[in-house]
Amino acid sequence: MSQAFEVLMMALLATGCFFALVGSFGLVKLSDFFKRLHGPTKATTLGVGCILIASIGHHATLGDGLGLRELLITVFLFITAPISAHLMAKAALALASERPRQPGHATAPENKRRADAGD
Repeated sequence: MSQAFEVLMMALLATGCFFALVGSFGLVKLSDFFKRLHGPTKATTLGVGCILIASIGHHATLGDGLGLRELLITVFLFITAPISAHLMAKAALALASERPRQPGHATAPENKRRADAGD
């Protein structure tokens, strides 16, 4: 294995670990559901994708072939993560419109009337 290829694999693994960590941290620390949704769907997907691509490269250099399992996991991950995030966001928006508004909420009708009247 060449030195440049090893550096590329290490860079992919380091990038993947960084994005997985940032995505997990975002899932724990962010306050709103819609903000939390971006952690696992964006950053963690990119992180796991980088790690899987590094695994494919490692198996290719060992002579095991391209690693069909890793390739399929990568493809399904990149296809299903955005779709599942979209469906969860749509479901949350549909549930938010059915919930009654809190009294201090900015878009409650009595607050809107007060804001329009200049109080």
